[in-house]
Amino acid sequence: MIFLLKLIRRIITFILLLAIVIPGYFAYSIWNTGHNATPLKSDAIVILGAAQYNGVPTDVLQARIDRAAQVYRQGYAPRIVTVGGNAKGDNFTEASTSKRSLIQMGIPKRAITAIPQGRDTLSSTLAYVSYLRSHSLHSIIIVTDPYHCYRATAQAKDLGITTSCAATATGPASLAKSGWRYIVRETGAYLAYKSVGQFGIHLTDQIKK
Repeated sequence: MIFLLKLIRRIITFILLLAIVIPGYFAYSIWNTGHNATPLKSDAIVILGAAQYNGVPTDVLQARIDRAAQVYRQGYAPRIVTVGGNAKGDNFTEASTSKRSLIQMGIPKRAITAIPQGRDTLSSTLAYVSYLRSHSLHSIIIVTDPYHCYRATAQAKDLGITTSCAATATGPASLAKSGWRYIVRETGAYLAYKSVGQFGIHLTDQIKK
């Protein structure tokens, strides 16, 4: 009986330890990636969507657009893919808003493709990966918030896309203005993806094939 109680205590202690260590490891990975994200020369730049209001980007989305334009002008990739759908009643999608803003900034229209799909990271990833495959594109630079880089790149890599990240340096989601709350949120989102979403992403991918 005493042995059984000790065994139960050890099992509970081990489970509690895992509950602390695993989230802690991924929280550090999210922080580290956000601080060290470096774009690599690729086939395309992908701007992940964020909120827009009647065709006007929010500060978060504008920061991503600005960063993508910078990376494009630095010659890291010859094209930009914008992604993101719209909420019910919206006249514009996140993708079209990003494209319009890029054109206004002087990026050639021919170098931009808008994919008006996706209301979250996972659905957006499935949408742009489908486009990439159909156009024989294999490597991308994802432009998003620093602490979003880890999850966003993981989902693309899980679908066989070579991926690096160019994190935003301005806006409310930049390193200077975001902090531990964003990391906590991303840690929870990443763990949810690895426990449930990853199965769904592979299942959906197989269905599309």
